[in-house]
Amino acid sequence: MTCSLAVIEDDFTDSSKNCNSYLTDYSPKDAPWDVHRSEAQLVERIYADSLEFIRYAERMHECSELLLFAEIPDPETGELAFRLREAHFCRVRHCPVCQWRRSLMWYARFQKALPEILRSYPTARWIFLTLTVRNCSIKELRQTLSDMNRAWGRLVKRSEFRPVLGWIRTTEVTKGKDGSAHPHFHTLLMVPHSMVSGKHYVKQARWVEVWKECLRVDYTPVVDIRVVRSKRPSEGENDSYIGAVADAAKETLKYAVKPADMFDDPEWFLELTRQVHNLRFIATGGALKDALREDEETEEDLILADDHADAPDDGSRIAFNWRRHERRYRRYPKADKKPASNKT
Repeated sequence: MTCSLAVIEDDFTDSSKNCNSYLTDYSPKDAPWDVHRSEAQLVERIYADSLEFIRYAERMHECSELLLFAEIPDPETGELAFRLREAHFCRVRHCPVCQWRRSLMWYARFQKALPEILRSYPTARWIFLTLTVRNCSIKELRQTLSDMNRAWGRLVKRSEFRPVLGWIRTTEVTKGKDGSAHPHFHTLLMVPHSMVSGKHYVKQARWVEVWKECLRVDYTPVVDIRVVRSKRPSEGENDSYIGAVADAAKETLKYAVKPADMFDDPEWFLELTRQVHNLRFIATGGALKDALREDEETEEDLILADDHADAPDDGSRIAFNWRRHERRYRRYPKADKKPASNKT
């Protein structure tokens, strides 16, 4: 049985000259909103064509339909910049908008925690470790992920892993060219210097052996390991290294499923939705256990995901609504709000 959602457009009849302007005209840096909301519209249609997931489609239809921004001074330059202050998010797991905002939220939390972590562990180094398994049928994904999680539990108990001070682990699933699923772990490890060049150093070949043993498989899995290094030491070694660690965290905390894989093959995506239902795709441990607070998520967290929440705010709002046929956010003065002091 096939279901579909009616596409509802507002009668955009406001006489203001600003009605013909788009969000990107006001704030070019907010162009990702158009991209991710367009992707969400495509995913919504896939869910809408399945009675099983029609509720997801209904929630996504209303996600981030109206965005209310404030002009907030940049704390570094003093220049006014657009900052999201009000919006409604569906929080459907595979909504591209919510997935994007969630990734930004975790990254912001890590950045906030990083200075204190580095003060507490001044000699620590960082390693980016990717652990893979052989591709599986999309219908076997849940079992494969279960096997990987058990293997991870064995890995953290191994002598090679024991010196690790803290870790962040995320799961990503990509679509193989043959329609298979390729699940893999991205991990960011905070380690003592001895794991980079000392008595606890583990060669890449040994990581492969250990991961194979933990998986208990008869093939050799692909393992990639890279030491995080300063990219621009001329800017100052400490600042450069902090930036490099932050970049590694951003790579670790990227999307669990690429939006392109969601709408490339609708049946594959719907089966993926079934397979990963209620599974956790992010975990932390050791000294990084509370760095992301991954179990804490509110709508306000997603609104302020990439922002300075404590910046001055007079309550005024500049509104934009999603134009489905244009796939862009357009100026919507009807929903503007005046400064709090001007309200009657």
